[in-house]
Amino acid sequence: MRDGRHSQSGKFWALRDVDFRVEAGESVAVIGPNGAGKSTMLQVLAGILEPSVGKVEVRGKIATLLQLGAGFDPELNARENTLLVGEFLGVPHKEMVRRVPAILEFAGLGEFADAEVRTYSSGMRARLGFSVATSVEPDVLLLDEVLSTGDAAFIEKSRGRITELMKRARAIVFVTHDLDSAATFCSRAIELEGGRIVADGPAKRVIAAYKKKMLKRSATASRPGPVVRRGN
Repeated sequence: MRDGRHSQSGKFWALRDVDFRVEAGESVAVIGPNGAGKSTMLQVLAGILEPSVGKVEVRGKIATLLQLGAGFDPELNARENTLLVGEFLGVPHKEMVRRVPAILEFAGLGEFADAEVRTYSSGMRARLGFSVATSVEPDVLLLDEVLSTGDAAFIEKSRGRITELMKRARAIVFVTHDLDSAATFCSRAIELEGGRIVADGPAKRVIAAYKKKMLKRSATASRPGPVVRRGN
């Protein structure tokens, strides 16, 4: 390996030697700098990407919200998209019809619930996507930066919803750059760098160490270089 991302043949590895287990009831934050492999790891867990080496084992029903409005048909309205995603997640049609009013109310779309999703802002799509994904009570929920989307009131509601899922012994894995919220909200944190896990443990401890490391790097990067003086 060279730099943790390339083999001797020059082949690039987005992730390398990543091995971990998430238990029911755990809320795990995945942190690290841009390009560390965080979103790629979630896509592998979701089955969107196949690992070239190793395997992923998921026990139970999985729901994902990895992109804003992922899985929505832009020509359908919120009600129709909710039923469509519910079918994809394996929820019986009649049961999903029963859940639609509560899902739309949680998303706070108001009169826009009957408008085509293509007319929505990114925040509206994210609110609807989060509401649908968390309404099906998955055994494993994968989230990518969704708690940083929307207004303060919706973010607070989202945290409350995830807390409810945790109480019902659900497992949650989400990528976030909001370190303060992750330290408060999560029981565990995994730090990725260069496609590898470099830290895995209690959220407050891992995040505190990560902050310290990033501050040190920032200070080193901003330090002026040596001044070279030349004589006449």
